[in-house]
Amino acid sequence: MFDIKAELKKLPDSPGVYIMRNADDEIIYVGKAKVLKNRVRQYFQNSANHSVKVKTMVSHIDHFEYIVTNSELEALILENNLIKKHTPKYNIRLKDDKTYPYIKVTTNEMFPRVFMTRQHLKDKGKYFGPFTSGLTVKENIELIHKIWELRTCSRVFPRDLNKERPCLNYHIGQCKAPCNSMISEAEYNKMVDGVIDFLSGKTEKIIEELTDKMFKASDNLEFEKAGEYRDTIASVKALNEKQIIENMHINERDVIGFVRGDNGECVVQVFFIRGGKITGREHFMPENCEDTPDNTMLSEFIEQFYSGTPYIPKEIILQCDIDNFDLISAWLSDQKGQRVNILIPQKGERKRLVNMARNNAQITLDKFGANIMREHRRTTGALEEIKKALDIDFDLTRIESYDISNTQGFQSVASMVVFENGMPRRSDYRKFKIKSVIGANDYASMSEVISRRFTRYLDETTNPLVKKAGFDRLPSMIFLDGGKGQISAVKEALDDLGVAVPVCGMVKDDHHRTRALLYKGEERELDTHSEGFKLITRIQDEVHRFAIDYHRQLRAKNQIHSILEDIKGIGQVRRKALMAHFGDISKIKAAEVEELKNVDGMDTKSAEAVYNFFRGIK
Repeated sequence: MFDIKAELKKLPDSPGVYIMRNADDEIIYVGKAKVLKNRVRQYFQNSANHSVKVKTMVSHIDHFEYIVTNSELEALILENNLIKKHTPKYNIRLKDDKTYPYIKVTTNEMFPRVFMTRQHLKDKGKYFGPFTSGLTVKENIELIHKIWELRTCSRVFPRDLNKERPCLNYHIGQCKAPCNSMISEAEYNKMVDGVIDFLSGKTEKIIEELTDKMFKASDNLEFEKAGEYRDTIASVKALNEKQIIENMHINERDVIGFVRGDNGECVVQVFFIRGGKITGREHFMPENCEDTPDNTMLSEFIEQFYSGTPYIPKEIILQCDIDNFDLISAWLSDQKGQRVNILIPQKGERKRLVNMARNNAQITLDKFGANIMREHRRTTGALEEIKKALDIDFDLTRIESYDISNTQGFQSVASMVVFENGMPRRSDYRKFKIKSVIGANDYASMSEVISRRFTRYLDETTNPLVKKAGFDRLPSMIFLDGGKGQISAVKEALDDLGVAVPVCGMVKDDHHRTRALLYKGEERELDTHSEGFKLITRIQDEVHRFAIDYHRQLRAKNQIHSILEDIKGIGQVRRKALMAHFGDISKIKAAEVEELKNVDGMDTKSAEAVYNFFRGIK
């Protein structure tokens, strides 16, 4: 038995990370501390000063653990990693975690290439970005290859020089074939310099060169070629207007503003400034920040955002102050490898940029606020309605639902779907072939599936040698597509394994529509127009769909197998000929030897083999 009061006395005077767990051993919160003893004790003292979210979180803490680190900076990094891995319920979560694309010029290799990447490595290549649109990246790269005809192959030089003939790209005019010394390294590097100028926004020279080529082609009456140059010039100009450029030597900033809605929802807007221009923007909607102070929310947003992006600018401009200002500044500087300045401007150009970011966040909130609330009602609100109907006080964080599908007892399968926080978590869906049950016995089939699923849970959580397959988490509740019989079968299987998970049945009416919930032997009704009822219906429909789809897949796979394949001496050619001649298996079964012999490719021996097979003659 974990004694919280006793464990609080054992906390060290050291920096580190603390991990709060509920009675099901699920991680519900991860935090960092400069002094673990002081920070963790605060949760269990002076509760009157706590926010509603903190009070709720503390009420669900069954036990905690901690990891001591050498410094507060190490604690910050570890906290970030654990939050990303476990996504605890009461941590602010940045669900819009994106990795932005860059254009890379491999100036660190002979005969450089140009391609898209989402990794900003500390190498000698040149990176341009970040881009908020992958389409813009592709348009840039296509235009670059059209104008400069750089190589796209993965050959390594000088090792692969003159070892193979030029590829197709050379013959169709899309590569200068440096691999076969068709162009000198100096000439090739001049083209690369042109590419770098183009990506840096210096397009005047390339437009001038293309214009000269267009007029020369026109003078030579090569009007088609002149038209191509004209179109290329137009593409360069269009992209120059909207392209997102990063110049490592010109000022670079991210500007972060945010707003809050009346119901606690929050929108954060990030502007990317590269080369002195606003080159892109992105908005985010952090979760679980309703009762969190602005400086804490913004601090946690920055930690998660910059641990998930490959590039950190030299300057970050914020709307307000943040928690752990010095610590986060040190962490960002360490990540970038040079000093990163965090500024909270009060006036001037920087303040104007912050206001612009905030105003755009407000526009986003006004635009999507209704959708946010609607999604909240469909998920969190729906779960609260279900909890009320079932009269339970624990959270339905993870719901697992099971269903059986078969055709008159043939090819029985089962499905398992997972809903987390009211949303389907498709990566955790699982399929089962029924192995031990013959015929249509849904109760026995359900018992088998539950036994296999939770035996795997026990194996994955107790045996370190067992390969993880995603069964190492317990659901908050099991929802079954069925009534008392299914519930009884599942409970018995769980009891045999010593696993305690609440079980609820989703009862249908005569029209196969959800009617009520069956919990602890009683039917619990929900308003058919409520979000809770709609969520139950979605779960039921989803688990049924998943089971049916799997059953159909297997049935189709089995149907591909022809019974003719089991007849010795009847290969693919003869099978096709038989089916073409008779049309279906039933006519082949009824055919006499002479009829079978008349089929192209058949002889007496093969005809007799078919005839005898269908009549059981050996």
